Amino acid sequence: MDSRPLRIALVTSSYNYIKDGVALTLNRLVAFLESRGVEVLVFAPVSATPAFPHQGRLVPVPSIALPPRPEYRLALGLSGAARRQLLDFDPDIVHIAVPDLLGHAALALAEQHGIPAVASYHTRYETYLRHYWYLSPLEGSLKAMLRRFYGRCREVYVPSDSVRAALLADGLADNFKPWPRGVDTGRFSPARRDPAWRTRLGIGAEERVVLHVSRLVREKRLDTLTGALAKLAARGIAHRAVIVGEGPDRAFAQAALPHAIFTGFLDGDDLADAYAGSDLFIFPSDSESFGNVTLEAMASGLPCVCADATGSRSLVADGDTGLLAHADDADGFAAHLTRLLQDEALRRRMGQAARARALTFSWDETMGRMLGYYRALADGKTGL
Repeated sequence: MDSRPLRIALVTSSYNYIKDGVALTLNRLVAFLESRGVEVLVFAPVSATPAFPHQGRLVPVPSIALPPRPEYRLALGLSGAARRQLLDFDPDIVHIAVPDLLGHAALALAEQHGIPAVASYHTRYETYLRHYWYLSPLEGSLKAMLRRFYGRCREVYVPSDSVRAALLADGLADNFKPWPRGVDTGRFSPARRDPAWRTRLGIGAEERVVLHVSRLVREKRLDTLTGALAKLAARGIAHRAVIVGEGPDRAFAQAALPHAIFTGFLDGDDLADAYAGSDLFIFPSDSESFGNVTLEAMASGLPCVCADATGSRSLVADGDTGLLAHADDADGFAAHLTRLLQDEALRRRMGQAARARALTFSWDETMGRMLGYYRALADGKTGL
């Protein structure tokens, strides 16, 4: 390579119009790269009201609001102007975050011009279809498309060993490299626990809080969540349920859990206070590629009761930092919650172990790993 800075074109369908895990991770990546002297140009949909100030230079691409989920945008590909900007930027690598129309357009352009293309795997889209009867027949076709798309990429960065295993089982080529996530263990910490948070929500000092944090959509397995918490209430197991998040299925969850506290969307210190003020965490989603909220809960010293599924099983050591159950097993979740609610010593031990494990997940290390991958590819090297 010459002495010019490394240049990365990042192509993603989620960057600044919604504050989801993909957008936050990619913004953190761009900030890290630019702090290390890397030039980055981001291609992504935008909206009239961004959810937060984005990192780096952003080139808007054509998009429309996704009809069933207007909070998300469907990227329609690369416009002629965006294509010219990408080629004029002369990137060393094109990094694609989503295998949609935009991702396919970027991959085709990279192939046409001999630019190495890589992808990061963020979302198990194929599992989402199972929760929508009118889309479930498309699961096989979607898996076939994912095999073709990711097989054309030089490298695919996956967040956990469990995701890699699931993708290999679906027949994808093994061009995977690990890219775990990190957590801010200063912000998400048991040291933030403050009785004032409970007082504001009307929770007594001796009550035990079961926390759930997610977008309130059915693919997060709200059926299992509400079923397990309803069983606790029906059996007279003392607890207070706190649900953090927004989404189109909030009304369903509120109807199923009339005594739960729904805070709406929280972030920053408000979210950290919710974790630290709770006593255990429940997350039955089986569609995660990593599980940022689970890691945040662990960093906050909470034992986690999660689905024995991709993402969660790479974070939660069953019987050590928390407990795992099948995503369909509301009874199993209820039994695990009951055990932890009624055994303070076990709850404390698992919470301490969860915090200790979370401390091993460093943002600087994982972002530095990605920069290493980029540099190796740009220098024409192979291997880790």
